[in-house]
Amino acid sequence: MATDNLSLFCGGPFYRLQVSAHLVRVPRWDLSRRIAFSLAVCWLPLIIITVFLHREELPGLLRDYLVYSRIVIAVPVLLAGQLMMEDRFRITVKHVREAQLLSDEDHYKLDRVINTLVRLRDSPLPELLILALVFTDLMILGPGRLAAGSTWAASRTAGMVHITAAGWYYLFVSVSTYQFLILLSLWKWLVWSYFLYKLSRMDLKLVATHPDLHGGLGFLALAPIAFIPLAIAVSVSIGGVWRHQIIHEDMRLISFTLPAVILVVLVFMFELGPLCFFVSKLTMLRKNAKLEYGILAQARATEFHETWILHRDAQGEQLFVPGVAMLADLATSYTNIKRMQPLPVDKPTLIALALAVLIPLFPAVLAEIPLSVILKALIQAVKAAPI
Repeated sequence: MATDNLSLFCGGPFYRLQVSAHLVRVPRWDLSRRIAFSLAVCWLPLIIITVFLHREELPGLLRDYLVYSRIVIAVPVLLAGQLMMEDRFRITVKHVREAQLLSDEDHYKLDRVINTLVRLRDSPLPELLILALVFTDLMILGPGRLAAGSTWAASRTAGMVHITAAGWYYLFVSVSTYQFLILLSLWKWLVWSYFLYKLSRMDLKLVATHPDLHGGLGFLALAPIAFIPLAIAVSVSIGGVWRHQIIHEDMRLISFTLPAVILVVLVFMFELGPLCFFVSKLTMLRKNAKLEYGILAQARATEFHETWILHRDAQGEQLFVPGVAMLADLATSYTNIKRMQPLPVDKPTLIALALAVLIPLFPAVLAEIPLSVILKALIQAVKAAPI
């Protein structure tokens, strides 16, 4: 049975390397140890190298929000996100089995899909390609981007740009770790999307009157929640770049309005995209259920009307009128069908996604508008609000 291997991350070279280094002690993930190790490798050496070779640049390094956004914030968030993705994936597959959504034949199909996912997870090829992509990007474009950054990473003398030792370390260790974790999460998203696509092609036993208003697929809203850490990690890094441009390149906050909107839209498309595999199935389910339950409601309502309205005298006086409860149940069922949504996601999930993108951008706002000004405006707005 494939149920013993329900995991997105417990396999592949990166996972085995962490196990060998005792950063992961099976079955525990040791998140605090992994985060501490990442900071010790990606951030602490930058300070040590700068202290010994360019001590005068240390204050600039310690104030560099670009470094904090990627290394101190995004990397730990991505590591924590792996646990969230792992947990949500296990819950989703378990629910599919226990909710009796599949026939016996489709259970075997699900096993084959999971076995395929396990092979993809354990294959070293995807992670090797990710590493190759990361280091190719850093070797070709990295020095140029680093030269446009802070002086602790690149010095300029006689019109020439020289990358410092701390800059090279930051580029090929710190930034490469951040980019590898980003791309690794994207790869897991593709694996997750493949699973949802295969699930959507199965003959699911959906019920239009299900109270989750998604035909019984409301649990799939766990999927976008699982990838919120990825959205935070991307957004906080972009916010760091915008903050740097506002402070050091005289950019205005208003110039990032359209990019911020595009970022939110892209994140929503990315996070909710795999759920669109179920839209046609749920739309057809809702359409057919409205017709079927409409016919049933018409028949029962007509029967009730003829018995208790048109021929009421023949029934005599009764304390309890049969059929009332049934009509009420039909009304509830039909209301659930009308309210049914074809995309299995709820409003709290959408709000959480939006906040995951917008909150990490707030430091860019503070680069142009001081926090004291924002708080003062909020206080004044509260005072001016009508009672």
